[in-house]
Amino acid sequence: MSFYAYMLRCRDGSYYVGHTDNLEARLIQHRDVLVPGYTRTRRPVRLVWCEGFRSRDEAFADERRIKGWSRVKKEALIAKDWNRIIALSGLRSTDRAKTTHETTQAAHPSRASG
Repeated sequence: MSFYAYMLRCRDGSYYVGHTDNLEARLIQHRDVLVPGYTRTRRPVRLVWCEGFRSRDEAFADERRIKGWSRVKKEALIAKDWNRIIALSGLRSTDRAKTTHETTQAAHPSRASG
């Protein structure tokens, strides 16, 4: 089974980050107001980013991490601008190569070395 972290852009320009085990069904729930909470009054919403994970824990951890990011950093993620994400993280240059590798591995688990 696959799990997903995802980001929606709301009508008011804000972003909503969540996780699910069925992305298509979850998007329908947001669209049809079957999900109470943040997006209910901010429709329509549009999927702007999603990433698949092997476990719910990984998807949830990514959701929580991204929710803590600034708007600018979320927009860098949407644009897949990894250099900007790293720069916005305030990492020292010696940490950047390691983080880039970890970010790539987390975003693309199929690329992980065995």
